Amino acid sequence: MTKTKNIESIIDLQHDLANKHKAFLSDKSSVSDELKTQIADDFDALQKNGYVIITNLLSKLELDVIRSATVPLLGGAGRNNFEGLKTQRLYSVLEKTRVIDSLAIHPRITGLLDKLFQPNYLLSQAQMINILPGEAAQPLHYDDGFYPVPRPRKPFGAATIWSIDEFTEENGATVFIPESHTLGQEIITDRSRTIPLVMPAGSVVFFLGTTWHGGGANQSQHSRLAATCQYCEPWLRPQENFFLELSQETLQKIPEQLLSMVGYSIHPPFMGMVNGMHPKRTLPDIKK
Repeated sequence: MTKTKNIESIIDLQHDLANKHKAFLSDKSSVSDELKTQIADDFDALQKNGYVIITNLLSKLELDVIRSATVPLLGGAGRNNFEGLKTQRLYSVLEKTRVIDSLAIHPRITGLLDKLFQPNYLLSQAQMINILPGEAAQPLHYDDGFYPVPRPRKPFGAATIWSIDEFTEENGATVFIPESHTLGQEIITDRSRTIPLVMPAGSVVFFLGTTWHGGGANQSQHSRLAATCQYCEPWLRPQENFFLELSQETLQKIPEQLLSMVGYSIHPPFMGMVNGMHPKRTLPDIKK
């Protein structure tokens, strides 16, 4: 028998009303004191600069697995200078391989997301980016600029760029403008204010959706492979339509936290519903 709820006011609608499938919540009791300290330090740097570099999170073996699984799947060059005319991209990564699942939900990343966004935040997109020799610098931009709300403002999105290959100034390391997340409506084209984020393979840069940045020019003789995941508040539309993209087979395989991030979750009281019910009830192995 379904338990009924009495809604007294709009305040009640801001809470999770689901009976069976509650919102995914990180298990904070399992977070060590060391990890809490690391996340707190990362967050302080993020708030100050608009980005933070976290080094050496992936082993050589993990990097080799990611590289061997994704490089054969890379597409042709980009369709414009923003995608990169000498840059290969792999879209729909989650449907094609499981090798970056753990990157999308890495504890150092979700720890920051938990501090930035409301619960049930979403994965906005995931892709692999391989900058080839001779690629020009990408135009400067900030990632959540497609949400039409004037700056300065809080970020509606955040992103990671994982260095599968080492990032050097020569091979196209992403450039950032420190503290640019606080700027207003001005459009920035002057690259003299940027600094290259040089980091060893296996590292990640986490940055706010309001931080100005862009891919660097690859003046080396080698390609530069990276994985990127972008995230957004749970009440916003993500860039990538995972509902159409991910097969039922894939949905059975991805981790529970990632399942929530690709939209199989509810933002209270009912954003994301399917036929008036929690979207997880559409999955074949879930008891209706």
